[in-house]
Amino acid sequence: MAWIAGVDGCKAGWVAAILDLAGQAPPILRVVPRLAELLVDMPSLTLIAIDMPIGLPDRIDGSGRGPEQLVRPLLGQRQSSVFSIPARPAVEALDYREACRLALATSQPPRKVSKQGFHLFPRIREIDQMLRADPALRDGVFEVHPELAFATMHGEPLTHPKKIRGTINPAGMAERQALLLAQGIPSDIMQARPPKGAAADDALDALAALVVARHILAGRGRPFPDPPERDSHGLPIAIWTYWSDRSPPQDTAMTDRPVPHAMIEAAAKRIAGHARVTPVMRLGTGAFGSDADISLKLECLQHAGSFKTRGAFNNLLALDVPAAGVAAASGGNHGAAVAFAARSRGVKATIFVPEISPAAKIEAIRRFGAEVVIGGAQYDDAQAACDRFVAQTGALKIHPFAAKETIAGQGTLGREWQGQEPDLDTVLVAVGGGGLISGIAAWFAGTKVKVVGVEPEGSRALQAALEAKGPTEVKVASVAADSLGARNVGPLVYEVCKDTVDHVALVPDAAITQAQVTLWRDFRLAVEPGGAAALGALLCSAYKPAPGERLGVLVCGANIDLTKLAELVG
Repeated sequence: MAWIAGVDGCKAGWVAAILDLAGQAPPILRVVPRLAELLVDMPSLTLIAIDMPIGLPDRIDGSGRGPEQLVRPLLGQRQSSVFSIPARPAVEALDYREACRLALATSQPPRKVSKQGFHLFPRIREIDQMLRADPALRDGVFEVHPELAFATMHGEPLTHPKKIRGTINPAGMAERQALLLAQGIPSDIMQARPPKGAAADDALDALAALVVARHILAGRGRPFPDPPERDSHGLPIAIWTYWSDRSPPQDTAMTDRPVPHAMIEAAAKRIAGHARVTPVMRLGTGAFGSDADISLKLECLQHAGSFKTRGAFNNLLALDVPAAGVAAASGGNHGAAVAFAARSRGVKATIFVPEISPAAKIEAIRRFGAEVVIGGAQYDDAQAACDRFVAQTGALKIHPFAAKETIAGQGTLGREWQGQEPDLDTVLVAVGGGGLISGIAAWFAGTKVKVVGVEPEGSRALQAALEAKGPTEVKVASVAADSLGARNVGPLVYEVCKDTVDHVALVPDAAITQAQVTLWRDFRLAVEPGGAAALGALLCSAYKPAPGERLGVLVCGANIDLTKLAELVG
């Protein structure tokens, strides 16, 4: 027997709405003083959705944790129902004044703790301690917010508040009960007196959490942010809802692959006519002094100068774009692609770039009509600035690699490549954040084609993740840092690549610049460092093909300052 549960805090501890997955019986409601008791009594619980914060950052920028900032704009006028949870040191304080002092010291702008929020701290600590003590639970416990769940069921913010000045609002309760009824929750359980120690609205919220749990189990879960962040103790930080029928993902079928073929096929149909079919240059055996049969896939000839255009268009065409438009953080290429795609769709785009972005790439973003914002010294700073903007405006964030829509869009390159070169043995693919290689590897999964990643020696986020068996932070110092300079590939890229990428070859910066010179000298292709990195692996023998091996080399980016290229070629 397997069970799932939706859980909410209540006066007596916790109220749980529990559903037997194997039977036809309706959900049952139960109150327990400690959450651990529920797990002891029901060891077959496979998934718990709980209305309580999980994961605590050590510092807070803005109005609470990232998930709260992202969710508030989705709730209309009742944004205040999402409390501003402070940083870990404040939540761990047992005294209210001490909690306020620590919250002020660990937040920017400085924020005190509300009395209402402080009353939640014991339950937050209870979950935190439970998950830290038993890491095996972490993948089965999801943070939810009932008002976000109800807004998802409704397709927009609800009309009536659940409470008015602390008193139950009958119109708000009726509105939510009707939504739960439409989700298959029996009216009897909603109309019955709640278990002792729980209020009627607590029971309703637990049932809403149960609805989200059911969708997550079916593969329709939707986290904010996507993908979930992790705190310093490895706990996930995200508020979950689900993809409703009004806003479906590209593919909601259950699959053992994070990005299945069907999702890439759908992306290919979606972006047809928007992204170019880029050519393959067949060089034959003996090119570059190699015994392999070599060809170059010239994705550097794509709109906006890089493969990123594929993922940008797939996001814009697959997802609903709000009035605030789209936003992205980028070292340059992703921003140019999003700006290009947004202009073609008549959508406003705001692009956040770090100070290290080349002037040529910033100029390209502006040329495509987007607003450019310098978001800090490094890419991570620009991403943080972008996330704050999204939380404040409700704009659609288009992530350069950590999103299935992006990866599926980049996967269309692998699909196209296979159609042009059906007999390939191996492909060499440059890696930055990993969205490109994830898409290509997802497409070639299950075929004879070996996918080999290429990273600069000074920027090796994917290789580090594969070695550590999970995403990990790396330092970045490379001539290709503006496009291949991600510090962490993130969990989604890792999950795609861990079983589909053969290995990663590391190349020195000298080999990358040598490849740039070779591509210009021999083929008159002006290619940026990241776009030339895959060829650099062949030139410096970081990857050594076997005699006769059919090797495809991806040339993936052309956004280079021509004066710098002139300096390289002399």
